[in-house]
Amino acid sequence: MIAFVSGPVAALAPDTAVVEVGGVGMAVLCTPDTLSALRVGEHARLATSLVVREDSLTLYGFADDDERQVFELLQTASGVGPRLAQAMLAVHRPDALRRAVATGDEKALTAVPGIGKKGAQKLLLELKDRLGAPVGTGAAPARAAAAAGWRDQLHAALVGLGYAAREADDAVAAVTPQAEEVVAGGGTPQVGQLLRAALRTLNRAR
Repeated sequence: MIAFVSGPVAALAPDTAVVEVGGVGMAVLCTPDTLSALRVGEHARLATSLVVREDSLTLYGFADDDERQVFELLQTASGVGPRLAQAMLAVHRPDALRRAVATGDEKALTAVPGIGKKGAQKLLLELKDRLGAPVGTGAAPARAAAAAGWRDQLHAALVGLGYAAREADDAVAAVTPQAEEVVAGGGTPQVGQLLRAALRTLNRAR
């Protein structure tokens, strides 16, 4: 198992970071939140989980060991693969997922792309005794934080991908109506989806 990778960031993409380790570029799939903290040329250390399939070896990267542990625990539930587990962590931080499971917060889980009402109910039952109690100190639920902080996360992710601050500002402004529509409907803006939409606006502008 590859527990972590450490080295300079060689490249960033919407869902991937390439970290140079001993002269080899390791491609690591990460959430937008994790990617937003990385900068090309700067040193990074990512906790990792290697997913082995018959036709592929895929390395998933995380900001810390706790996030990796939750990623792996989520996959012990039936129907949850690495992509869905990563999507859950893209929408909610580890403690927010623990809190959602502990309190039976079905709405928090249905905010994740690919999880419907029945799927959320099933996950709440299966994960109840697996994730453990929240380890934070009473922070607000991640849904509220994401609703309020998506702009900063998206802007940081775009700058981390190499766009100028002004370009990032314009892209954030372009997708703001989309995010506000989600908030008005009681949902949580998903930074990953907004990032893809923002990148499309930037590509059209060039």
